[in-house]
Amino acid sequence: MARSFYEEYGIISEAHGAGELSATKYSKIVHVHAHDGFNESESFIKVMRDLMTKYENDSRKLLLIPCGDGYTELIAQYKEELSKVFVCPTVDLQTQALLSNKVSFYETCERYDLPYPKTLIVTKQLAEENKTLSLPFDFPVALKPANSVEWLDIDFVGRKKAFIIDTQQEFDETIGKIYQAGYTSEMIAQDFIPGDDSRMRVLNAYVDQHHQVRMMCMGHPLLEDPTPEAIGNYVAIMPDYNEEVCLKIKRFLESIRYTGYANFDMKYDVRDGEYKLFEINLRQGRSSFYVTLGGYNLAKYIVEDYVLEKPFTDTVIGMGNKLWIGVPKKILREYITEGPDKKAAMKYLNEGNYGSTVFYKQDMSFKRYLLVKRMFQQYNSRFKKYFRKK
Repeated sequence: MARSFYEEYGIISEAHGAGELSATKYSKIVHVHAHDGFNESESFIKVMRDLMTKYENDSRKLLLIPCGDGYTELIAQYKEELSKVFVCPTVDLQTQALLSNKVSFYETCERYDLPYPKTLIVTKQLAEENKTLSLPFDFPVALKPANSVEWLDIDFVGRKKAFIIDTQQEFDETIGKIYQAGYTSEMIAQDFIPGDDSRMRVLNAYVDQHHQVRMMCMGHPLLEDPTPEAIGNYVAIMPDYNEEVCLKIKRFLESIRYTGYANFDMKYDVRDGEYKLFEINLRQGRSSFYVTLGGYNLAKYIVEDYVLEKPFTDTVIGMGNKLWIGVPKKILREYITEGPDKKAAMKYLNEGNYGSTVFYKQDMSFKRYLLVKRMFQQYNSRFKKYFRKK
């Protein structure tokens, strides 16, 4: 987001968080402020109240944009108070609760006729009462937490962001470990949609303060990070376009009176020809710079909405024109599955028609270059250690 604001308006962003990330270190386009316990409610609102005092007489419109699930939830929790000083282009607490939990999200999908994979909801009580859980679909099975915020505080040997499980024994053992580690919310067990990462799709949208979708841009992920704690994080996204899917999601977002950025993950199921939703992130995703890279600047839409107050005219359904990469090109050449998608990706690479979030000439001191280069190179050992074909 900081790069999007800088590219469009030359603005240096102020970022507040629980810690500093390598990706923002030595940056000249974002000032990072780290606060102990900022991801916890009490510490968060204490810091924010101090900032509200600091900015209370500032005549500018100050946009408060969450860039993580925990911060999205915290802003929703305190939105009424924060809105006295900041513009909070996010959902309210009720919508946050409805969509952030995957159980209620899938119930919502049912109501709005949005396809999603066959699913079994596993509760702590169900797991404790049954040593073996019978599944209504065959292995392999995808397993993930319903409450992604609570999951951040859970730790045990073998913990992953999400699991692909091949046997009943492995499934039962994994469920046991999860609840013994102190997790209390539901787990989502799903029919694994066949195919590798290149069957995935990602869709980013911006919905304005009047609940009208101003922009939608679809991407075609080709590869995901295989590291256990980062599974599901895309590392290569190619431009894509599907008007039917976009219009279905547009109707949904406007029907529930959504506000702000939305990020959908879905996968194409060759068995019935449908794109099935996995989740919605109530914010832009970590790889959403593919939207700005493709010509649809993420910052522009929110500024035109809240700062310039440009009236809504129509929904832009974008088709990007560059390949977004988050790992060295060598990894893409080695690990993307052979086929038409890889051939298309290699064409983007060979023609120099690609870009990344962190390699930015306007923000590239010698120190920063060495740091982000090292960040990229670390993926070589990660893929060698963890990558498996799906």
